[in-house]
Amino acid sequence: MSYNTFGTLFRVTTWGESHGPALGCVVDGTPPRIPLKAEDIQTYLDKRKPGQSRFTTQRREPDEVKILSGTFVSDDTGEEVTTGTPISLMIENVDQRSKDYGDIASKFRPGHADYTYMAKYGIRDYRGGGRSSARETAARVAAGAIARKILSGVTIRGALVQMGPHKIDRGNWSWEETERNPFWCPDSKAATLWEDYLDGVRKSGSSCGAVIELVASGVPAGWGAPIYGKLDSDIAAALMSINAVKGVEIGEGFGAAALTGEENADEIRIGNEGPYFTTNHAGGILGGISSGQDIVARFAVKPTSSILTPRKSITVTGEETEIMTKGRHDPCVGIRAVPVGEAMLACVLADHFLRHRGQNG
Repeated sequence: MSYNTFGTLFRVTTWGESHGPALGCVVDGTPPRIPLKAEDIQTYLDKRKPGQSRFTTQRREPDEVKILSGTFVSDDTGEEVTTGTPISLMIENVDQRSKDYGDIASKFRPGHADYTYMAKYGIRDYRGGGRSSARETAARVAAGAIARKILSGVTIRGALVQMGPHKIDRGNWSWEETERNPFWCPDSKAATLWEDYLDGVRKSGSSCGAVIELVASGVPAGWGAPIYGKLDSDIAAALMSINAVKGVEIGEGFGAAALTGEENADEIRIGNEGPYFTTNHAGGILGGISSGQDIVARFAVKPTSSILTPRKSITVTGEETEIMTKGRHDPCVGIRAVPVGEAMLACVLADHFLRHRGQNG
């Protein structure tokens, strides 16, 4: 299978399956002499790992990362630093229950990639979906932690802004609140409502979707490139590559279609510190190039396809059947998609920083 690599100068290749012995990634293009320890990566993996509340899959994976290559203890500082060579990371799988998938080995799950993988390759790993499993995103989060080390002065944060039909009240937005509830929700009142809502979804064996918002602050003007190297197109592609994502928007996004030209235009003024914008409908990107404003992106995650309600499907040999998926699954996969989205945005920004530096010095 090809297409497991993304990025131009900051390149990430992920490997491994949901129920294999391990998964991981190789990160190439990291500049040398950047301090990097396993603990720097583990901080972000701990945000994504399963089993942290009743609202996520109860699969128990410690997601402990091992750095296999690409770092060395500096003679000058005594710190472990990057060497400029490929950084290989490994995360072992320790809590697989492949027997949970025995009943569906010969059936295609509606909403999953089972049918399309079989149509393309003639073989599929039915144990949790193999490469199509969201388990693969642990490697992306690990790569994103390295990307953040490159992005000095840039802060990347994510929040869940909608669960199922329930949206937050943006007047209650607090970044501090995202660290105080299990949903990464910036609105404490919405988080309380979501607990009851998701408990009902979970107990019924169903699932729901979500919308995640990402904000990158401190990105200077000038990153990105015209036409085929647009920063926003690369962000959109990176977010769309996350499992279960079905929509991406930058800035005002689809909402811009309802605005007039006057309403949508981000006026520019001069202040004591130079030019500034009075609004940010563009999401910090103009013509594919960063404007110096916050970069704002949102992505929509579909309901988890693994549900207990029987659904009609077919077998690998073409007979009609019914299927329900047992095992341990997220009732709302959007919750753990927050750190994944942050990581993908970090990887794209690190890549564009290196590309900008390479062209402009």
